[in-house]
Amino acid sequence: MVRRIVEIDQEKCNGCGACASACHEGAIGMVEGKARLLRDDYCDGLGDCLPACPTGAITFVEREAAAYDEAAVQAAKGASVPAAARSSQLRQWPVQIKLAPVNAPWLAGADLLIAASCAAYAYGSFHQDFIQGCAVLIGCPKLDGVDYSVKLAEIFRANDIRSVTVVRMEVPCCGGLPYAVQRALEGRDIPYSVVTISAEGEILSRT
Repeated sequence: MVRRIVEIDQEKCNGCGACASACHEGAIGMVEGKARLLRDDYCDGLGDCLPACPTGAITFVEREAAAYDEAAVQAAKGASVPAAARSSQLRQWPVQIKLAPVNAPWLAGADLLIAASCAAYAYGSFHQDFIQGCAVLIGCPKLDGVDYSVKLAEIFRANDIRSVTVVRMEVPCCGGLPYAVQRALEGRDIPYSVVTISAEGEILSRT
């Protein structure tokens, strides 16, 4: 059937998650840090998500879509969290920057996630949205009291790192993490991005 349904512009989406929180039917979820319409039959077309979006990434379209299935929505709300969503995506050990061997086999050709220690506690879907498919290093510049840039530069020299994503908290002490990564990356052409998480567990920015 042709009906009104939401559409999410992936280019405009900043990954804040506000629309997913506003969608009471569970039609919208976060996939790899971006909002996605997960199921047409969960979208009632009323648009509670529209005013929640700060970037204007969500609009209504008229297209062929499955009919809204209220029974399925209610059943999903009452269902337990699926095992896949609970499973750990971590595939290596150790994870502390200070403890990780420079020549660890899991670093070879890796997409590297460098995260503030607190980030996984603040962001509920951290494993699914950030860890999945990545080698992981964590640290806290304030608590460790070391210059990570030296160790990270050694890692970048010794391994063919494909990309680096830094996930930090909004607090000032986390600023030392992207700073150390930037210093370690000097002179290297490795794709690099920074995601900032709020204390409330929302994505504030991606740069």
